[in-house]
Amino acid sequence: MTILLWGVLAPIGLIVLAVGLWFLKAIVQGWREGWRSDGSDGPDGAYELPEESAALGLLPPDRQDTGSASPVPAGLAAALDAVARGEWETAAGLMARTAVERDWENRSGYAYELGSRAAQDDAWLLAWETARPDDPDAAVVRARSTVCLAWDIRGGKRAQYTTGEQFRGFHATLQRSRAETERAAGLNPQDPTPYITGIWTALGLGHPHTEMERIWSAITERAPYHYEAHFSAVQYWCGKWRGSHELAEAFAAEAAAKAPPGSLLTAFPLIVHFEHDETTDQDADRTPEMIALVDAALADVAAADPAHPRLAEVRHLLAYYLSLQDRDEAAVEQFRLVDGYVNALPWRYRVEPAEEYCALRDQSVRAIG
Repeated sequence: MTILLWGVLAPIGLIVLAVGLWFLKAIVQGWREGWRSDGSDGPDGAYELPEESAALGLLPPDRQDTGSASPVPAGLAAALDAVARGEWETAAGLMARTAVERDWENRSGYAYELGSRAAQDDAWLLAWETARPDDPDAAVVRARSTVCLAWDIRGGKRAQYTTGEQFRGFHATLQRSRAETERAAGLNPQDPTPYITGIWTALGLGHPHTEMERIWSAITERAPYHYEAHFSAVQYWCGKWRGSHELAEAFAAEAAAKAPPGSLLTAFPLIVHFEHDETTDQDADRTPEMIALVDAALADVAAADPAHPRLAEVRHLLAYYLSLQDRDEAAVEQFRLVDGYVNALPWRYRVEPAEEYCALRDQSVRAIG
């Protein structure tokens, strides 16, 4: 009887212990990163904007835009408004300008935003394709839309929480995107955007490294320092997808070393660190190596074109690591430049991105007060 009772109670005890350890880890991590209540919460737990932050014109969580890392460019905003009304001509004009100007950074970003909308309702895109059957701009948006649809079908949860039906729909839709991506690439051979879309197909379908290397060669022939291309490739090479910490780290280090100042590619060693950091020890973010990586990214940001579409994303990452390194004056400088928008690393990986952004921001503001 004693043995039987022990056999029942022991697993329960282990579960209780595991849950207790999980909560302890969460508390320790919150304490180390300074994200526990520090006076910015009112007596009922509601957020109250600290006087120091208010004096700098900083905004509370409910006024942070969780859908963007920075203000949406006027041209893209007009195109998105038009497609919401079922009108495609403004989007077509926007995409055509990026092709003429070889503005590949904005072109890939616009293709993603428009493709995301078409994944929800593509009536306007169908009308565009009917009016201009061989338009490379419509083709590149269609290819990105199909990939967006595939990831919408899969959902954002980890594999163990994704159903078999979701996976089947995900894989079937990604398979369809391959032909669309090839068609878009053929219609505008100079454009790297279809190949960037192809990285997400390769990642989702588990294509081998040789296929990724083929895609990457095609991209670097067309746009060797393209930020979104590097971000997409880092995701492929990360341990959570098709690579490892070592492969992602090597890729990011090489990219940062080869890129010219102002390309913002020095952010990628920091991104790889963030993607693979499973510790609760803030000291891992304060090593001489990490300080040097942050300094390199600061210099890159200073040299960048203020109109670079990914500049705000790098500023968010810098604000985060500068704050963790107790370099609060520099952190607050970055926070002030991005405040109001929080759809960027690390916040967009958090359950409550605006709240966690404001908590760390306010901590740095107080530290220099």
